[in-house]
Amino acid sequence: MNAVIVPDAAEPIVRVRGLVNRFGDQLVHDGLDLDVHPGEILGVVGGSGSGKSVLMRSILGLHEPDAGAIEVLGIDARSQTANAHREIERNTGVLFQDGALFSSLTVGENVQVPLKEYHPELPDSLRYELALLKVKLSGLPADAINKLPSQLSGGMRKRAGLARALALDPPLLFLDEPTAGLDPIGAAAFDRLIRTLQEALGLTVFLVTHDLDTLYAICDRVAVLADHKVVVCAPIEEVERYDHPWVQDYFHGPRARAAQSGHARQSQEN
Repeated sequence: MNAVIVPDAAEPIVRVRGLVNRFGDQLVHDGLDLDVHPGEILGVVGGSGSGKSVLMRSILGLHEPDAGAIEVLGIDARSQTANAHREIERNTGVLFQDGALFSSLTVGENVQVPLKEYHPELPDSLRYELALLKVKLSGLPADAINKLPSQLSGGMRKRAGLARALALDPPLLFLDEPTAGLDPIGAAAFDRLIRTLQEALGLTVFLVTHDLDTLYAICDRVAVLADHKVVVCAPIEEVERYDHPWVQDYFHGPRARAAQSGHARQSQEN
C-alpha cells in the first residue's frame, strides 16, 4: 500500500527549475523556476497563452516538458519509473476546470474511483462511508452522493470534483480555474471552502486562476507568468508593486480596484 507522504516543512513541496515547454514553433516556457511552499495557497496567474495550465500539467506528469527539472514531494516528476508517477498521483489531488467527472457514475462512485485503485482491500461499505465523508467535507448535501453529475448544478459538480480530489487525503491539491463559470456568490463560497479545507487539513494548494477576488481572498502568494517565465512570486501586496506592464495592467485596472476594495471591507469586518 502506498503511504501518504508528509512534507518537510523546511523544503519546497514543489520545485521547478529551468522548465522549457514548446508546441511547434510556439515557446511557452523558457527557463521557468518556481517553488511551492508547504501549507500555502499559491495563486498562479498570467495572460492568455502564458502556460498556466501547461505548468500545472507538467508538474503533475500529464505533459512531458522539453527541458527542466521538477520535484514533487521530493520525487523526480520526470522520472520514467511507474512507481514515481504512482507516488505523486497518490499524494496529489486535482480539480480540473470542468470537474472531469465520469458522467455514467454517481457522485459517490466518482469519489470511490481513487479509493478502489489505491485501497482495493477496503470493504465496499467503508469505501462508501469515506466517500460520504468527502462529499460532506466539500459542502454538498449527503443525498448528492447518489446523484449523477448531470443532476447537479455547475457549482455542485465542482464540489463533487473536489470531493474526489480529496478522496485519498493528499497533502497537495491542484485547482485549475476553480471559480470559472460560477456566479459571484458561488465563487466567494467556493473560495471560503478552499481556505477552510486548507487550514483544517493542512493542505498545500496550487491554484491556477484569473479571478482577482480569489487572489485577494485566499492566496498567500501569487506567481505571475509572463515573458515565458515566473516574473514575480510574492504576497499580493508585493506583486501589485512589481514593475512589469502586464502586472500593472492586471492589478491596477478597474476590476482589480473592485477586488481590492472588497477585500479591504472584508478585512475590516473580520
